[in-house]
Amino acid sequence: MSNSEISKKAKIGNNLSIKSFSIIEDDVEIGDNVEIASNVLIANGARIASNVKIHHGAAVATLPQDLKFGGEVTTLEIGEGTVVREFTTLNRATNHSKRTIIGKNCFIMAYAHVAHDCRIGDNVIIANSVQMGGHVSIDDFAIIGGGVVIHQFSKIGERVMIGGGFRVVKDVPHYILAGGYPMKYEGLNVIGLKRKGFTNEQIGTIRKAYDEIYRSGLNFGDAVKKIRQTFEMTPEITKIVEFIETSERGILKG
Repeated sequence: MSNSEISKKAKIGNNLSIKSFSIIEDDVEIGDNVEIASNVLIANGARIASNVKIHHGAAVATLPQDLKFGGEVTTLEIGEGTVVREFTTLNRATNHSKRTIIGKNCFIMAYAHVAHDCRIGDNVIIANSVQMGGHVSIDDFAIIGGGVVIHQFSKIGERVMIGGGFRVVKDVPHYILAGGYPMKYEGLNVIGLKRKGFTNEQIGTIRKAYDEIYRSGLNFGDAVKKIRQTFEMTPEITKIVEFIETSERGILKG
């Protein structure tokens, strides 16, 4: 802990490892067995669970990049077991939601930016240089490829995989592969679904639902109505339908 600056007001658990020239400010809470590398800033509002690893040069819970922000007390939360790699920037929330949330067992790679009021689920992988606008939502087990830019307020569903270098400007429903310019539906994330124990029957039903949405010639609203009328509403199909029905930005094209 030599040459590091740790506030006596910070609440710190057992077995903290912190390297040189890192800073922990006053309004910080850190769990047990957390590793903080050199030149890391843990700013006011950070709430870091146990077994988190934060690598060199990361900036955690820094002020939101929002001109409307007036200094309100807000937080940036990191769930247990998450890894934050070099030179990432993780902003705390604005008064809009008061919490920026990164879930458990996530992997946030180098140079990524998680903006104010974002909500990231558990077991999410954010590759190098992913850049998020504010209020982005990413569900569990999603994988975001390197260099992806995500428009503010966009929603990305569970077990989605987005290829590297693309731009997200519409919501991306559960379980799919997405890519291209402009980004579009490119099929199911079959490998990801099988790795998580989805059966061939479940995958086949999900594929049929997306055939209705993207290949039937119906508009999205009519396709969802047809799915509700003709499909068994399994948990997976229910998630897909509810995602589309509640999308405010609209879903990506096929």
